Amino acid sequence: MNELEYTSLTPAPTALRPLLGMTILVVEDSRYACDAMRLLCLRSGARIRRADCLRSARRHLQVYRPTAVIIDLGLPDGSGAELIHELANSEPRISAILATSGDDMNEAISLAAGADGFMSKPLSSLAEFQMAILQAVPEDMRPSGLRTVSDEQVDPDPVAYRDDMAHASEMLGIDADANTLDYVAQFIQGVAKSASDDQLSRAARKLTRARAEGNTIHSHHAKLAGLVRERMSVRIAI
Repeated sequence: MNELEYTSLTPAPTALRPLLGMTILVVEDSRYACDAMRLLCLRSGARIRRADCLRSARRHLQVYRPTAVIIDLGLPDGSGAELIHELANSEPRISAILATSGDDMNEAISLAAGADGFMSKPLSSLAEFQMAILQAVPEDMRPSGLRTVSDEQVDPDPVAYRDDMAHASEMLGIDADANTLDYVAQFIQGVAKSASDDQLSRAARKLTRARAEGNTIHSHHAKLAGLVRERMSVRIAI
């Protein structure tokens, strides 16, 4: 049991808020995906902390001991699988270590690294989110008795999506090196999948495929950059 989080003073989980008393560290570089996590945690009773890269996550973990960690596999300074492996083999072990990705092929990688579970993006279902966390934590952290299963879906802030597009646009500059292009292509794929933006997701996949096959990427790079700029220019009603 997490001694710093679960004490006699920690509120007990309830049927409506089954994650009450838990603290969840979300290691996620997308503001849009993180806003979905924030809403899911809020509806479930959990507190959330965020890190946007491996370095920031490790700093958090030196100070705080969360109940659960949700780690995106694609991060700007490395693979989330590295952090999963570290945490899975540390003592005392964090109660629940989960991975998330917009690419379902990453499930096997995350489980092999030591994750307790995998959540496929987009993350919008409250019931699925709560079930993934509760299945990963020890039984004595789960609410007793019957639990209300919600059909609620969360809608992240569209401003956060535009923030992600601004970040992607900076990285897609003409001076972007090969490693940056590989990262930004997978970043855009994850954000686009979370936002159900199929056109943008396809364009990012085409750039990734062209890079992997050693083909000319100029047209794919330009197409993706143009689509990202279009999304940045969309007016958002406040």
